[in-house]
Amino acid sequence: APDQPSASPAIASQSGGCGVAGGRMTDTRRRVKVYTLNEDRQWDDRGTGHVSSCYVERLKGMSLLVRAESDGSLLLESKINPNTAYQKQQDTLIVWSEAENYDLALSFQEKAGCDEIWEKICQVQGKDPSVDITQDLVDESEEERFDDMSSPGLELPSCELSRLEEIAELVASSLPSPLRREKLALALENEGYIKKLLEIFHVCEDLENIEGLHHLYEIIKGIFLLNRTALFEVMFSEECIMDVIGCLEYDPSLSQSRKHREFLTKTAKFKEVIPISDPELKQKIHQTYRVQYIQDMVLPTPSVFEENMLSTLHSFIFFNKVEIVGMLQEDEKFLTDLFAQLTDEATDEEKRQELVNFLKEFCAFSQTLQPQNRDAFFKTLSNMGILPALEVILGMDDAQVRSAATDIFSYLVEYNPSMVREFVMQEAQQNDDDILLINLIIEHMICDTDPELGGAVLLMGLLRTLVDPENMLATANKTEKTEFLGFFYKHCMHVLTAPLLANTTEDKPSKDDFQTAQLLALILELLTFCVEHHTYHIKNYIINKDILRRVLVLMASKHAFLALCALRFKRKIIGLKDEFYNRYIMKSFLFEPVVKAFLNNGSRYNLMNSAIIEMFEFIRVEDIKSLTAHVIENYWKALEDVDYVQTFKGLKLRFEQQRERQDNPKLDSMRSILRNHRYRRDARTLEDEEEMWFNTDEDDMEDGEAVVPPSDKTKNDEDIMDPISKFMERKKLKESEEKEVLLKTNLSGRQSPSFKLSFSSGTKSNLTSQSSASNLPGSPGSPGSPGSPGSPGSVSKSTSQMAAITTK
Repeated sequence: APDQPSASPAIASQSGGCGVAGGRMTDTRRRVKVYTLNEDRQWDDRGTGHVSSCYVERLKGMSLLVRAESDGSLLLESKINPNTAYQKQQDTLIVWSEAENYDLALSFQEKAGCDEIWEKICQVQGKDPSVDITQDLVDESEEERFDDMSSPGLELPSCELSRLEEIAELVASSLPSPLRREKLALALENEGYIKKLLEIFHVCEDLENIEGLHHLYEIIKGIFLLNRTALFEVMFSEECIMDVIGCLEYDPSLSQSRKHREFLTKTAKFKEVIPISDPELKQKIHQTYRVQYIQDMVLPTPSVFEENMLSTLHSFIFFNKVEIVGMLQEDEKFLTDLFAQLTDEATDEEKRQELVNFLKEFCAFSQTLQPQNRDAFFKTLSNMGILPALEVILGMDDAQVRSAATDIFSYLVEYNPSMVREFVMQEAQQNDDDILLINLIIEHMICDTDPELGGAVLLMGLLRTLVDPENMLATANKTEKTEFLGFFYKHCMHVLTAPLLANTTEDKPSKDDFQTAQLLALILELLTFCVEHHTYHIKNYIINKDILRRVLVLMASKHAFLALCALRFKRKIIGLKDEFYNRYIMKSFLFEPVVKAFLNNGSRYNLMNSAIIEMFEFIRVEDIKSLTAHVIENYWKALEDVDYVQTFKGLKLRFEQQRERQDNPKLDSMRSILRNHRYRRDARTLEDEEEMWFNTDEDDMEDGEAVVPPSDKTKNDEDIMDPISKFMERKKLKESEEKEVLLKTNLSGRQSPSFKLSFSSGTKSNLTSQSSASNLPGSPGSPGSPGSPGSPGSVSKSTSQMAAITTK
């Protein structure tokens, strides 16, 4: 069915006086799109307008009019014919056939408008508007007329050349009525009528009687629409099928006849890649090809209502394919020869390509089988050695052969991944890693020459299926997950990550072209999947091979999608809240590339900006203490001026709360008691106000001072800032000779973030160690807090905001 129209506001139409149920023409209920069906069975949009129904003198009847909303021109003028079958679909569609092969549809913006027009159509045809199709059944009087006929079937005119027109009219008039279709089909079956018609076809061709040939086209096309398997058995028999195709060459709507028979006999060649000894099987293959050709190429595009009348033709082809697969499967000699020639080194390239293409089509046919038959089919192929054969083929140089082999492999993986896993684990005991089937697949993925990496994307999907624990079996004596993942990480993972490791030896990717970036993004996608589903296997691999540090080098890529893939990989790791990962991240200072990317991104409000902030926000909300302390101790100087979100200020607050709890165990135990009390009535986290209340100490704050954790008083700022200052020094050398560079860009709807890209450590005191009192109104000259370092230069603008939180 055509798409629904968009729900944009209606534009006033210049449609004139007739209407539906009164009202203004701007009413959106009447807004419709007009569609016609083209030869490719696609709906063409003829324009948007407003529909109305009124009596049209010229057409002598009630009609549907649609005027374009843009200029008021007439898009549709269609008389509501009393005998036309109108169909209502999906509450907002009305579809009908105006003439043969000319189908129309009105797609309404609103259901109410569709209902109004449907009522008008039903009113003209004398139908109840509750029906979905107005002419599904013939009138009772007509049914009674046929029921009263004493003969068991319809009486057909004698099959003579002079009566072809009469026969064509009888067939055409029988098609709208289910009862007449039934009687006509029985008459055609009982009297051997089709063969007689085909004899007349030869006479007409010999006499070049074009009128007679046109009538025969209409008759044969009508017989197709009777949708009877018994008739198809006759028409598609060896002796009749080419004559049936001949009749369909003489379409009256075409100025010149088509040459279908010539194509099938001279152009289309039947290739037997392996000789087929069974004549019945060979005949079935020929028949299926020709019937498929009739369906796809010979018969005209069916209208909406004819589509349902050809269901038996689809079924005929379907069951033929099932029979062919079954007969081939039972022919052991055929399959043995097929696999023997496939893997024989002496087989020439052209022959091997034909064999692989045949096997691929054979597997495609198997998709039509019932589940139990498909089981037997793949079991047969497995016993014949399809996987070792694929391994041999994938190791060859011919790209087309390899591509077809990949398609066959995808059928096997989708059907039974466990079968594939079992095979590769067994072969690993005899073969080197280089020639393992999975490693060949990974290699083809890495070496895909398509600029869009279409093949690589398919192969990556297959690998994901193979390493997905969700479809792995667990039996009493062994667990497939443990065995296969152990094998995969030992024998295959180094092949998968090789391009990633090769490209990340420096501070930025050594190759950064589009195709390489796409490939690395695919590899990262699979690694991210592994992080989520493989627990300790991937954890050991990442930590031992320092994979995360290598991945974060890609944050410097010029391709934003690749940098985001690297960030997503790290985000997935942080999302696990695993302290092994956290210690590894802190030990290697793996937030540095992220902070660097954040600063380089400047004030641009884009996906990179949002994704990085979301990662830090996750750490804050989930209260991952080790990472919070690490970020604030090492990167606070770089992030403190970011005030268009409260994420970093919130992280700093979390950090200070941690320090307080460490220094005041009593306060910590009191907090837990109060928290437990709160949870009894409401399981939500503490509100901000309560967090602030818990974060204060009455005794320490009598003088309005900020809370200064003792560790802050003794720890030197330079020690805390050592990694970030090194990072900033490197940045300083690259960026400019100035000591401080501020990036400021106006952003619509929010403040401009201001990032300090380089500065000297130790010039600013820690946030909580500055005197809050000096920022309070009425105390301009208050001295600094006892024990806090001095604060040369201007006070950070965030301090005044923080003062309200950290003081009573």
